[in-house]
Formats: sequence, C-alpha cells, structure tokens
Amino acid sequence: MLRVARGDRDACRVLVERHLARVVAFAARVLANPSEAEDVSQEAFARVWTSAATWQPGIARFTTWLHRVVLNLCLDRLARRREAPLEDAPEPADPAPSAARRLEEADVTRVVTREIEALPERQRTALALCHYQGMRNDEAADVMGTTVEAVESLLSRARRTLRDRLRPVAGDLLEG
Repeated sequence: MLRVARGDRDACRVLVERHLARVVAFAARVLANPSEAEDVSQEAFARVWTSAATWQPGIARFTTWLHRVVLNLCLDRLARRREAPLEDAPEPADPAPSAARRLEEADVTRVVTREIEALPERQRTALALCHYQGMRNDEAADVMGTTVEAVESLLSRARRTLRDRLRPVAGDLLEG
C-alpha cells in the first residue's frame, strides 16, 4: 500500500491480482448478486488507488481494511435496494422452473448457496468473512465493526439455521 500511495501502478496491480477473486466472492455472498459484486469490487480497488495515501500500516491489516471497504460498499447497495421505488423493481421472474433449473436445485451446492443467501444480512456477512474468506473471528469483528462475541453469536445462529433448513435435503451429510 505504501508503494501504491506513491503512485506505483505495478504495486496496485499486484494487490488486485492477489485479492480480487476473494473480494468478488465476498461481495457476491453479501449481496447475493454476482454482477453487483463485480461492480463493488471495482469500486473497492478504485478506492485502494485513491485512498492509499491515507491507509496507516499497523492500525489494520490491508485485508481487514479492504474487506471493510467492500462491506461498506455492499451495505450501501443493500440500503439503496430497500429505498428503491416499486416502479424501479424488475419484473418478477416466471415462477415455473425450467428443466435445467430443477436439475440445478437438486445439486446440494445450489441449495446451500440459496440458503446462505436467505440468511439475515449480518449472519451472511459473518459466515462469508469467517468461512469463505478465511478470517479469524477477531478479524471479522474488525471488518464488521462489532465484537468477537457478536461474530461468534452470528455464526452460531447462521450454522443452526442452515443445519435446520438443509436437513431435509442433505440430512446424511449433516450428521457426519
């Protein structure tokens, strides 16, 4: 980040190469929208470039800071979704599932993804940070601006909810 702050484009490119895939995956899990996740990720790395001079080493790890930026951008988008007028809402999709969709839904991975997306926002965020981004609970707490105990509680509730919801389709996998 210090090199990026001095305008080193190669250093910025290295940060993007190292972290882009994980940032996009995190944003997609929080937003439940891959297209918006890509937009958020681009905006986050634009902020890396423009805010590098204000980043202070030692206060937070770069990955913690980056995930906080991404989370804030995601929360902004989620808030705008809630505020959007009804006439801006997309037309509802045809509720009749296609044959391909029925096959997709039979796949346990798809079912798990859907159930994760249905979790409350903060549970989904904690799960994404700790389980998919590989952060420790204290790092996730820093990103989320909360306590380690709150993160642990969010994770516990998310796991319990997922276990209850997935038992009918993947009971044998959950028992092991």
